[in-house]
Amino acid sequence: MSAIPKPTVLVASDLDRTLIYSTAALSLGMPDAQAPRLLCVEVHESKPLSYVTEKAAGELRALAAETVFVPTTTRTRKQYQRIRLPGDTPPKYAICANGGHLLVDGVSDPDWHAEVLRRVAESCAPLAEVRAYFTATTDLSWVRKHRVAEDLFAYLVVERERLPEEWLARFTEWAGERGWTVSLQGRKVYAVPKPLTKSAAVREVARRTGATLTLAAGDSLLDADLLLAADRAWRPGHGELADADWTAPHVEALAERGVAAGEEILRRFRAAAAAHTSPRLNGAPAALPDPA
Repeated sequence: MSAIPKPTVLVASDLDRTLIYSTAALSLGMPDAQAPRLLCVEVHESKPLSYVTEKAAGELRALAAETVFVPTTTRTRKQYQRIRLPGDTPPKYAICANGGHLLVDGVSDPDWHAEVLRRVAESCAPLAEVRAYFTATTDLSWVRKHRVAEDLFAYLVVERERLPEEWLARFTEWAGERGWTVSLQGRKVYAVPKPLTKSAAVREVARRTGATLTLAAGDSLLDADLLLAADRAWRPGHGELADADWTAPHVEALAERGVAAGEEILRRFRAAAAAHTSPRLNGAPAALPDPA
């Protein structure tokens, strides 16, 4: 009698403000003497930039050994490669540029990238049109930088307190009519083609790995499709999704904010994975839903 193969759990998680946190995003509301010990996981221009708690580092190291852990980020490949996550080896799969690049052992899969470009070209206004809108309508009094990421999408670095709400509303409507999604995350206003999604790339990893359960977490509007595509998902008590009180039947809204939320998300991931792979588990999990 052949052995029953052990179920494979895929964990796809956003990074910034979900698992890792800049100094400004830590939300350490306790007295200094009670603050958690922190581990730096990213250095930029010789300065520490992003952190996890020591407890979160231990949870992440264990999670990477127990599951197929897939960092799933809007960061470019270069920005992602600055991060050194806890674990014996780097993750085999990583999703960068909001799904535009699927990394396999650190190298972008050319077939996946070509398919993404085809989908974007078929249904969205060109990137140049979005950049032209930025140039024509923004004001140097509140915009610090214009950036293009991987020739796939664009974003502004803004002075958040000076960002005109009416401009953001007009731009969101304008971009939506042209097949683009707008997301405000911290000091950045992102404009991303609608077919450029984390969920599509996660489905591809699930297919390649034979995953029987997919878990996910994220904090922003650009993570909503990822959370909806998972079997179970979590969002922290901060971020765009929390501000909008966004949820879904299989998405748990956590009370924790800041770096404490990252620690709690990792605990939830491990508990759900352990329950799924237990030999006492009966029945088959739901498959990932088909793309809309």
